Amino acid sequence: MMPAGSYQPATLTGYCTEAPAQWPIMKLKRLFSVGSGAFIEQEDETAEGVPVYGGNGIRGHAAKPNCHGRTLLIGRVGAHCGNVHLVDGEFWYSEHALRVFPIKPISLDFFKYLIQVIDLNQFANRTAQPLINSSTTTDRYAAIPPLPEQQRIAAYLDASCAAIDAAVAAKRRQLETLDELRKSTVKRAVTMGLNPSVRTKRTDVEWIPEMPEHWRLVRVKDVMEFFNTVRVPVSAAERGVMTEKTYDYYGASGVIDKVEAYLFDGTYILIAEDGANLLTRSKPLAFLATGKFWVNNHAHILKPRWGGDDTFFVTLLESQDFSLFVTGAAQPKLTMENLGRFKLAVPRVTEQKEIAAFIREKDTEFRPLFAQIERQLETLVGYRKSLIHECVTGQRRVTEADVRRAGGCQAKEAPASLEIKA
Repeated sequence: MMPAGSYQPATLTGYCTEAPAQWPIMKLKRLFSVGSGAFIEQEDETAEGVPVYGGNGIRGHAAKPNCHGRTLLIGRVGAHCGNVHLVDGEFWYSEHALRVFPIKPISLDFFKYLIQVIDLNQFANRTAQPLINSSTTTDRYAAIPPLPEQQRIAAYLDASCAAIDAAVAAKRRQLETLDELRKSTVKRAVTMGLNPSVRTKRTDVEWIPEMPEHWRLVRVKDVMEFFNTVRVPVSAAERGVMTEKTYDYYGASGVIDKVEAYLFDGTYILIAEDGANLLTRSKPLAFLATGKFWVNNHAHILKPRWGGDDTFFVTLLESQDFSLFVTGAAQPKLTMENLGRFKLAVPRVTEQKEIAAFIREKDTEFRPLFAQIERQLETLVGYRKSLIHECVTGQRRVTEADVRRAGGCQAKEAPASLEIKA
């Protein structure tokens, strides 16, 4: 067993207030240097061959490598500043990544976790976009355990984080399964009604193979009114100087900002006019906007005619596949004309309202289930982060027994001559 030992102040490090007395505090430049990767032409990047690493993992392939072996890479620009990847084999690392070059014997596995805890992104130069460089990285102070302890910590965290990551993945699959169940339940309601034995009829519309025989086949523009002429875009520069930003400002996928005035007052259906989400559907395509709000020119604004139910129609539109009506190779677009002629199967208003009530009832049932799993996810992610911090800072001392219990391989003890000295 490793003795707990005494602790020393470690305020220089920035990520902990104290560290084990046996861990010297030093600048990272005493342990390693970093170098930037090289730019690669786009046509080479997408060719078959070795992987190309940027700031967020593999971003393509290159014909030949500029590095081989086990290497620690750090994202250096944009949203991926400070991201850490431990890679092996032959690969190309781009100008968006920094490579660690050890000066003394160190455990790259341990430093993968240490750099996460230091959070280099907070030290990035932000004149244009976040950027870190050699000095940003290596000028940081850190409390460094001896090499054998680095290896133990890394082995313990590898095993522990793998178990946590597996639990997180399982919870996310639960969320996906639950979401698919919710979507299929409400889609069945808005496309076939609530009566499981309803009589149906075939249609000649490709995306509506059958529908209840008492429903009507209509175009969107026949049952919904467009308010696109009212919308007005407001540039980011104009929004930036506003002082009384009170009202929601909607774009293609929801609220993107606040503004000083409003164009709409009430409940309307918004559906994206352009953007990759028209095809990827990673975010809701159709959604309700309620109250006083402003809409830019990237979303259609609709309102059901003749007292049609908002909840029914927004759910019906969200359940549709508009890919056949989307145009534009570089920027997908669902024009007002194409959306207007898109066909739907629609019941009378009384049945719409019954279906809407069913949807709200199901939302009430599903909402706490989603919330429970999301809370569990937050707990797992928070525990993973705190575990890494505790181990890397020495608040939790890792023994060989800990490594064995965590299911990891027993860390190899390094000769005392390789231990880092203050």
